[in-house]
Amino acid sequence: MNAVAIGPFVFAPDRFAAILAIFGFLMLSEILARKVDKRYSFWAWGATIAFIIGARIGHVGLHLASFAEDPWRVFAVWQGGFRLEAGVVAAVLFTLYFFRQKLRLALWTAIPAAVATYIAIFILQLTAGTPATPLPTGNTFVTLSGASFKPSDLKGGPVVVNLWASWCPPCRREMPMMADVAANSDEAKFVFVNQGEGRDTIEAYLVTEGLTLGNVVRDSLGEFARHYSVPGLPATLFIRADGTLQSVHVGEISREGLTAGVQEIQ
Repeated sequence: MNAVAIGPFVFAPDRFAAILAIFGFLMLSEILARKVDKRYSFWAWGATIAFIIGARIGHVGLHLASFAEDPWRVFAVWQGGFRLEAGVVAAVLFTLYFFRQKLRLALWTAIPAAVATYIAIFILQLTAGTPATPLPTGNTFVTLSGASFKPSDLKGGPVVVNLWASWCPPCRREMPMMADVAANSDEAKFVFVNQGEGRDTIEAYLVTEGLTLGNVVRDSLGEFARHYSVPGLPATLFIRADGTLQSVHVGEISREGLTAGVQEIQ
């Protein structure tokens, strides 16, 4: 499953699993606070914050060189990028400190932690798997320069296809990074498939933002999004050399996520 759509909101499977797991964790901890000890309510919020901060620090630590180029990206948590092990360590240390005077109370924390883990695993298993969808066939599109473009021509090497639109805020945020990686990557071919906009609109956006993109394709009817069952924008498709889909990232993607996706299709 590429993403989970609830009304106008679209979530990547891992983020949806995290949201539900945190919700279940906090709710069960609130029950413990009412039935056992009121301190569990404060602990749960503190442990959640410690987990998020610890997981983020762990991710940043593994990609220091990348974050050094743009330190403010450390706070761009909506892009994803968390190290589970580091988050667990941070939450455990916080728990031991919080209940340092009554360590037996810390034993109860295993219940909400176990339930949260079960929820996350269940959701991830439920949404796991990306169909090896082949490239669209029988479709001919037009590039920004006016040349004809057939998706079948992409076979023969790893390809990254970015579905985007100039009206989409996360598309606009990630585009400078996407353009930079595309211009400096020899590991995959990048194709930017605009969804539903005219040539003048696309060109005006690129000029205004000072962006230079190669392989810009106009998909005026959103056929790529329908073919790959993509519920929202932006979406980054990682396609193997044989033309089949390896994975899809729906939503704004980080430089680290993009690099990891490219490595998977080598």
